[in-house]
Amino acid sequence: MIVAVSVFVAAACVGASARRLFFAAAPTALHPDDVVAALDRAVPVAALRSAAQRDPGADWERDLFAALAVTQPETRAALVNEQLTELDLRIKRWDRVPRVCASIATSAGIMLATLVMRRGLVDAPDLTGELGELFVRSLLNDAVSVASFGVVATAFCIAAHAAARRLSRDRLDAADRMIERLEAATHGDIALSS
Repeated sequence: MIVAVSVFVAAACVGASARRLFFAAAPTALHPDDVVAALDRAVPVAALRSAAQRDPGADWERDLFAALAVTQPETRAALVNEQLTELDLRIKRWDRVPRVCASIATSAGIMLATLVMRRGLVDAPDLTGELGELFVRSLLNDAVSVASFGVVATAFCIAAHAAARRLSRDRLDAADRMIERLEAATHGDIALSS
């Protein structure tokens, strides 16, 4: 029973951290670098806008293209900045989850290992000598096995957190490059004030 609880807690922490990683990796339907590459190949902005209109998951992109279509520079800058804020919120969704899950996995692993030790020592027969030593070693092995699920889940959560942070930074940088290119392609050389 204790092993099952340990596995369940570890799996839940890994699943939640993987979900955070997904949110960081795919906050929008179109990757900004793909849009920049399309602009490098001289794909018209109208074609990109049309592709965003056809994709049901590209709501952020549709709103961005609508913001870029505004002719007044001040209004356009405000609407584009609003979309950047929305992107930042999407990218940072569940931002703290891997850290919290790492803490939960570690604490649960140690607590459950302690419970294994306690239960084993309470139910222990009165053994002395070599037989008693073998019993304690077996009990320690069981406790370490239970704790190891928490340690492995913690390692995954930490790695997921680091990867999500890197992906978030990269995606925001790519979005800035994409917006600059779209702004230049849509309105000439007017720089977007952020």
